[in-house]
Amino acid sequence: MAMRRILMTSLLLAGWSITAEAAPAQDTLLPASVIFATSTGYWEDDGNAPDVERAPTGAERVANSEEKGTQRHGYYKLFAVRQPDRTSKVYLQQIAQTETGPAIASTIELQEFSDLKPYVTDIRPENSNGIIKQPGLFATVYLKTDPAAEPDGWTVLIDEFGDITVEKATN
Repeated sequence: MAMRRILMTSLLLAGWSITAEAAPAQDTLLPASVIFATSTGYWEDDGNAPDVERAPTGAERVANSEEKGTQRHGYYKLFAVRQPDRTSKVYLQQIAQTETGPAIASTIELQEFSDLKPYVTDIRPENSNGIIKQPGLFATVYLKTDPAAEPDGWTVLIDEFGDITVEKATN
């Protein structure tokens, strides 16, 4: 009986050490500074249209430029990244659905939020039914400009033409 306990304890501890070694690799999947994210909306184009209709600041372009001229479609991702001063920056990505899986088509910082130096408290899509097949995006970013204040809702709207509007939510 004692031998069985020693064997079981050894196996259990060996399993924990393997799990503990594997866990840090998963941490790099999503940086700790990404505090809220939502994927929602839908976009499509003929491959010749510009990605998001804004001058990007520090844009990241990952989608293959050889695909220009071919029909593309995908969804949007809206996410907040915490800064060292505890405020956040909000970014919008176009995610292209490709034969090999999702690929980032474009990434831009939404300057309207950066100018506020907000403390983002939540990001929510219009609904929780998943990616919709209607062109555009509607999401709400909840933020505070003073850490002691109540959060305000701000809407991010992308219409069927790809125009982006960021404004304080009205009820």
